[in-house]
Amino acid sequence: MWTTTTEKGEGTAVTQNLETPDDVIDVANVRETVDTGPVRVSGSVSFDAAEVQRVLLGRWADIRTSARELAARPEMQRIEGQPMDEHRERVLKQLHLLVENGQVLRAFPKRLGGDDDAGGNIAGFEELVLADPSLQIKSGVQWGLFGAAVLHLGTEKHHDRLLPGIMTLDVPGAFAMTEIGHGSDVASIGTTATYDESTQEFVINTPFKGAWKEFLGNAARDGIAATVFAQLITKGVNHGVHCFYVPIRDENGAFLPGVGGEDDGLKGGLNGIDNGRLHFTDVRIPRDNLLNRYGDVAEDGTYSSPIASPGRRFFTMLGTLVQGRVSLDGAATTASALGLTIAIRYADQRRQFNAASDTDEEVLLDYQKHQRRLLPRLAQTYAQTFAHDTLLAKFDEVFSGRADSDDDRQDLETLAAALKPLSTWHALDTLQECREACGGAGFMNANRFTSLRADLDVYVTFEGDNNVLLQLVAKRLLTDFSSKFRKADAGALARYVVAQAADRAYHGSGLRTLGQTLGDLGSTARSVGQLRETDVQRELLTDRVETMIEKIAAELRPASKMSKKDAADLFNSQQAELIEAARAHGELLQWEAFTAGLGAVQDADTRQVLTWLRDLFGLSLIEKHLAWYLMNGRLSSQRAEAVSAYINRLVARLRPYAVQLVDAFGFDEAHLRAPIATDGEQQRQDEARSYYEALRASGEAPVDEKVLRAREKAAAKKLAR
Repeated sequence: MWTTTTEKGEGTAVTQNLETPDDVIDVANVRETVDTGPVRVSGSVSFDAAEVQRVLLGRWADIRTSARELAARPEMQRIEGQPMDEHRERVLKQLHLLVENGQVLRAFPKRLGGDDDAGGNIAGFEELVLADPSLQIKSGVQWGLFGAAVLHLGTEKHHDRLLPGIMTLDVPGAFAMTEIGHGSDVASIGTTATYDESTQEFVINTPFKGAWKEFLGNAARDGIAATVFAQLITKGVNHGVHCFYVPIRDENGAFLPGVGGEDDGLKGGLNGIDNGRLHFTDVRIPRDNLLNRYGDVAEDGTYSSPIASPGRRFFTMLGTLVQGRVSLDGAATTASALGLTIAIRYADQRRQFNAASDTDEEVLLDYQKHQRRLLPRLAQTYAQTFAHDTLLAKFDEVFSGRADSDDDRQDLETLAAALKPLSTWHALDTLQECREACGGAGFMNANRFTSLRADLDVYVTFEGDNNVLLQLVAKRLLTDFSSKFRKADAGALARYVVAQAADRAYHGSGLRTLGQTLGDLGSTARSVGQLRETDVQRELLTDRVETMIEKIAAELRPASKMSKKDAADLFNSQQAELIEAARAHGELLQWEAFTAGLGAVQDADTRQVLTWLRDLFGLSLIEKHLAWYLMNGRLSSQRAEAVSAYINRLVARLRPYAVQLVDAFGFDEAHLRAPIATDGEQQRQDEARSYYEALRASGEAPVDEKVLRAREKAAAKKLAR
């Protein structure tokens, strides 16, 4: 038996007994609670936080645990408010501690002292965000970008000659891809590497200021070499973007001849990283400094490549560096979990307003609005955690060679491009909401929200602007859609057209929504009974993706017969729809991963709680896109109304487990490092309540003016009789 107590006004309560946790309160009853007070649900379902923590840690649980132990060490952690120069120096020293620890070397070859463990390397690297996002990103620059470029774009001769110094940090380096004039459009960068046959050297040039390399970690101060991306030109032919190993500073830290640069200075966040610009004027490097796994130049200047197509060669080279997007997805999810742990712990202790009692104030987390602002974001963070483990497993399969076909690589790139935007946007949204939910305490630097949000801000444009990445996903979805009909005969196409026409007639005429209304027969419980079904949520989320892609494909079909400009204009007219379809696809992937993750939970009660959390995530997605479902005839107005009603029910049902759900992330106090996440607030609240209780018991408590006036009014009324 579950009991729902709805607080209403002056301490009056309405209690409703529900036979099962899946019964649903009426919409009208839900509306009564919105502005009048908190909704509390208590029940007997148990929750095993230790088992959930095991599931959330995923395939590389031991490595993540070890990395968290490292992140808990004081010498690895950020000092809040530290000046930029001191912060930079501290992070550089921390990188040397990482070398001593050995964890950052996992991805490198065993013969050079690594572990050949691509997935484990990323799993451990992501956890460094708990210590300091600057430390995480600077180590990512050194070993995940600079070192990875040599590892994945170079050949064995480069590995033997260059990787040992990179691995030990004897050679700090920059990853010089982005230019001032070109961000995500790497194919159009202006830097050139022209081969000189007479000296067997490449000559590196940034011919105009827009070609200067920009935002490069390690460029302003620490780097002594760089992996420079440039247009490879030989015998008068431009063979497209390739990567070159270029020394940039001497042993005294001075720029080498022809190399120049500037310090980017203070940034909006991540100020432990020495970001800067680099430019090159007739800088000569040996022919062997071309990282030649996918393209080589012979002594006489002849170009060769194992990949004939320039376009495919370019995307293959960039695809080897996908680990940046993979790691950002994981780190952003960890940062969201960290913020929610702080905010929910605080909300479970902080009291505000007398909603249900004349003496005791209410705990913030008992208010429906507070539940609504934090618990759906907690549900999405869980979904992202499960989805990231799937992404990381795919990454490990590809980079270990167990599944390394072109299709596997394309699937990995698409998955990373779909998930990284959602998780990084979610991190900013979540950290901001957590900050606001903690009031002025959340604005204090000591409680970490402000610095975490500032540091995570740039994650949404790291490794490709999020909107550009989602366009890549949408193009892949369109390609997959069109491939279904590429070899279809006229009969198959005709059947598809008929099916589409029938679909429009069914949804567009209201027949589907009419059927829902008749089936529900005016019952909110019946409406929700459908929406909480796994298959119904899957159908609604999948249908949205498929319908959006089908509509876009129909709009773009004439492009094949248009001029290049007209085709570009047509594609541009669908850009917003493309991005939204890709976002919907990413949300579906997260929901599917959460659903699959439920199967790993053995305890039935715990699995029930997580199923409610999964339902909260799925229905929150449907609520967010409710206008689409209504306009496209996928939901009746009554069933749409039931979505919000049931979300209110779910957040109340999950309220007793909120602290346990964040505890399951497995963060220690050394990871949180936020005073409001400890029991300090609880002690203050208990002290205050004890004080007032003792004061009332003593008989010396002053009489409240409102109480006095009420007594006087009652007395006057009595005399008037």
